[in-house]
Amino acid sequence: MPKNISTAIPVERAVLVAIATQQQSKEKTDEYLDELEFLLETAGGVPVARFIQALDKPNVATYVGTGKLEEIAQYVKAENIDLVVFDDELGSSQLRNIEKALQVKILDRTNLILDIFAKRARTAYAKTQVELAQYQYLLPRLTRMWTHLERQRGGIGLRGPGETEIETDRRIIRDKISLLKKRLEEIDVQQAVQRKNRGKLIRVALVGYTNVGKSTIMNLLSKSEVFAENKLFATLDTTVRKVVVDNLPFLLSDTVGFIRKLPHNLIESFKSTLDETRESDVLLHIVDISHPDFESQIETVNETLAEIGVGNKKTIMVFNKIDAYSWEEKDADDLSPETAHNLSLERLKSSWISRTNNNCIFISAKNKTNYQEFRALLYKEIRDMHAIRYPYDEFLY
Repeated sequence: MPKNISTAIPVERAVLVAIATQQQSKEKTDEYLDELEFLLETAGGVPVARFIQALDKPNVATYVGTGKLEEIAQYVKAENIDLVVFDDELGSSQLRNIEKALQVKILDRTNLILDIFAKRARTAYAKTQVELAQYQYLLPRLTRMWTHLERQRGGIGLRGPGETEIETDRRIIRDKISLLKKRLEEIDVQQAVQRKNRGKLIRVALVGYTNVGKSTIMNLLSKSEVFAENKLFATLDTTVRKVVVDNLPFLLSDTVGFIRKLPHNLIESFKSTLDETRESDVLLHIVDISHPDFESQIETVNETLAEIGVGNKKTIMVFNKIDAYSWEEKDADDLSPETAHNLSLERLKSSWISRTNNNCIFISAKNKTNYQEFRALLYKEIRDMHAIRYPYDEFLY
């Protein structure tokens, strides 16, 4: 191939679209779009503009109203936009109608997340999980995706199953889904045996929103080199390490990060990955305290943990990134409610300690601030649990 011909996929310029409802305010919608923008950048796209429309509920045919859709179409044409990303999952008829009106590639949040997972998957197991979720997403949208993929080559949202497989009929797609499910079941059995063979060690799982520093904490505790990056979903495969704190060994696992509006198909596909969380004895719920919406992220993680059946498991809240925490002190005559954004870190610590029954800690994994205190708290929890389960264990004496 001549040296002057590039095979790189051009960077795609994108527009983000969302609706604000009575249940989701304009401010909350902006926060969701900030996250969608981060997702897009993680996938390799460039956000150019965003459109928000106030509606009671999404339009069943076009998500936004026809007037707003025309406004977006004019902008897309004038600015030579490559991609339009919608913040909610779109149905097949919505996708078809929107694509017809805008004449560019259309993605929704689910498809964008699936694309990032396809890009991040490294092992055969992770790739199988992602492929299953992709096919489950594609099946009800198969008619639209045929013509869509004939026109497009590469780019965001098109990683994973290739054109030859998607051009097959629904029966073959269903057969493919069945085959992938069977393959995952076989791997599930193998991994269940591996977990059983790990012996009697206490198991600790790192959980939390995506990009809160779980892998960095994993590296600190296990003195290993788990991949860590300031992007969403840097970790897909569960990593398990044996860790020793003082004289007490335990197993530590890092898991895929959670996110708002996480596609249900992904939760189902990554069931085995989440089994590490289910079978753990202690959860370390990592929180990025520097994030402006960290309380909502905590709620999302708690909801996901409840969905997979571990909502009542022993949990230590670890508020990470205190080195990046910032706040604006309220004026003396300001009567607005106190929030995480106008409390000093010291006052915030007091409020969260009282709310979580002292079972939390504030650290900076990056700077190792309060790291020894964190290790001491973790040691105490594991030692107490180990003493109850194995009262005559040699590690305790």
